[in-house]
Amino acid sequence: MATRLNSELLEKALKLLAGRLELDGSPPFNMIVCGGSSLIAMGLVVRTTKDVDVVGFIDEANRVTGAKPLPAPLLGAAKRVAADLGLDENWLNPGPADLVALGLPEGFMGRLEARKYGRCLIVNFISRYDQIHFKVYAAIDRGPGYHVDDLLVLKPNEKELEEAANWALTHDTSDGFRLILKDMLRKLGYESVSDKF
Repeated sequence: MATRLNSELLEKALKLLAGRLELDGSPPFNMIVCGGSSLIAMGLVVRTTKDVDVVGFIDEANRVTGAKPLPAPLLGAAKRVAADLGLDENWLNPGPADLVALGLPEGFMGRLEARKYGRCLIVNFISRYDQIHFKVYAAIDRGPGYHVDDLLVLKPNEKELEEAANWALTHDTSDGFRLILKDMLRKLGYESVSDKF
């Protein structure tokens, strides 16, 4: 069974990844990370995760580009880090990359926290505010589980939750999605927010 990432192992994996990229003479990567690894790195939750979710990359013109597929040099280095540390082979993956095409929350770039790992790697962790947006969308999409648990740990206020719900509805305008959203908000104790939808 693959080793799960806690805050120390996550930091070690990213440093090792940066070192591998440098040894390979790789071009630099400026990637944006969300999900459990970002929550852990930012100190917003204390838990483990099996992977690092890459939302996208920041290009030289300071625009967000998609992460699918991950560039070959990055993928190769990540696979070697997985072998070195006993991580899941796909510990670095572009799972949430479709969010870039669907549209990121307004002001997203200005809220990123950038950390530099050597010459070849910058990791931008998304903010608590944007995590709330992503977690609302994921919880509606996938149902109860760790997305809802993370959302509760983030303790969103009603305004944050309403803004996140409005953003999620721009990604799926179906009546079914809206009904699941309303039901989830009610079950989480946000009846007044639910009633707005």
